[in-house]
Amino acid sequence: MNPAGHPDATPYDALLLLSFGGPEKPEDVVPFLENVTRGRGIPRERLEEVGQHYFLFGGRSPINDQNRALVAALEKDFADQGIDLPVYFGNRNWEPYLADTLSAMAADGVGRAAVFTTSAYSSWSSCRQYRENLFDAVAQTPGAPRLDRLRQYYNHPGFIGPVVDGCLAALGELPENGDTARLVFVTHSIPTAMAETSGAPEEARAQPRGAYVRQHRSAADEVAARVRQATGRAHRHDLVYCSRSGDPSTPWLEPDVNDHLTELASDGVSMVVLVPIGFVSDHMEVIYDLDTEAMATAERLGITAVRAATAGVDPRFVAMVRDLVLERAAAERGEQPTRPAVGSLGAGPDLCGAGCCPNPRGPRPALCGADS
Repeated sequence: MNPAGHPDATPYDALLLLSFGGPEKPEDVVPFLENVTRGRGIPRERLEEVGQHYFLFGGRSPINDQNRALVAALEKDFADQGIDLPVYFGNRNWEPYLADTLSAMAADGVGRAAVFTTSAYSSWSSCRQYRENLFDAVAQTPGAPRLDRLRQYYNHPGFIGPVVDGCLAALGELPENGDTARLVFVTHSIPTAMAETSGAPEEARAQPRGAYVRQHRSAADEVAARVRQATGRAHRHDLVYCSRSGDPSTPWLEPDVNDHLTELASDGVSMVVLVPIGFVSDHMEVIYDLDTEAMATAERLGITAVRAATAGVDPRFVAMVRDLVLERAAAERGEQPTRPAVGSLGAGPDLCGAGCCPNPRGPRPALCGADS
């Protein structure tokens, strides 16, 4: 606590919420996808095909609105706790762009900020690429604040708790409270080579499966165990993937959620709960890949399916962000804070390890790591 009796966030004078970004009107869709895929050689006609997913929802991704809601929830939470810390919002791939946000922070006199990303797991695309973006944005912003990215939180109780409750609520929507339902945990697929190199090199040697899959399996196992404890029933569970893109000849993590539903139907499974364990809110991958495409697959196969809620602005998730800020602030002051974590893996480090989650197209500088 600081002298006023409030939680102490020093040395930070702001929080930056860093996210992926998304289009907000139809004419934004293809330019947004060009930003996302720049340098990958994906033809425009393929981008227009993917863009149809957005046009089903009026050409507007839900992600920016969800992040604005999270910013508002964080501002209220900070104020309620007596924490005087403004919250800024910036994106990698669409407005408000990260560099513009850093310019606004510099103009406001922010000297040092904690950074919370809306991606909970380790891989190049879900972690290091954000750190590369931070490096680039700082390099082009005169007077940019010093930035400290907060640790990964896939196994923080403030994330796991809402996912568990989402599963329980979904089971309650099924016949007989989903007594025989399968829990199907879903996350974003990535190239298998990227998955294998995720995490620090020393981790990869100890766990050849890679941090991305390992972290998801740990989170899914913990959620399933807590569901079993709450219901008294053991539900079989699986980890599957969605949103595969890119060159069809490049191996990506499998099975795809739709293929997996087909296999479950052939095995006689009649009820499933789709659990978007890889997403913190209802991103396009959730409302299209799961709520639209996977639900249609389940209906065709005769499977009764419901989708569990994401963490969103659950008060526990909002409080988790605050706790991560205060935890890191204490560590930066030389203290030894408690680092909550559940499941089979411990709390992650404040700084990513040297060589962590390498860029598949070659080395690029990044902030917030041991080799920054």
